[in-house]
Amino acid sequence: MAEEREAEGRGQERPRTAADRRGRRSGPAPEGKGRSTAVRDARPAKVSLLKRLNRFLREVVAELRKVIWPSRKQLVTYTIVVLVFVSFMVALVALLDYLFGQGVLFLFGT
Repeated sequence: MAEEREAEGRGQERPRTAADRRGRRSGPAPEGKGRSTAVRDARPAKVSLLKRLNRFLREVVAELRKVIWPSRKQLVTYTIVVLVFVSFMVALVALLDYLFGQGVLFLFGT
């Protein structure tokens, strides 16, 4: 059926390559391609340090307004979870340190 449309000239030509399907042509490069980008003359003027600092602080405040701060109950819960986890890790590292120390003493003796 597609062959009939192509023979009649009603249908579009089927793309032969993936580049053609994406809309890229496999022929010669369009005019302007292959040249380096010209240097732009309209560079932005230097802004004073005070203005940059002021803008930075305004952006910091704007970002802090977006933060969803935890309630007091959530804060207490998170703090307890962190303290329990840190205590567990300290105990685990201390136990491993003791076991490795005893192993070294057993192997090399004193």
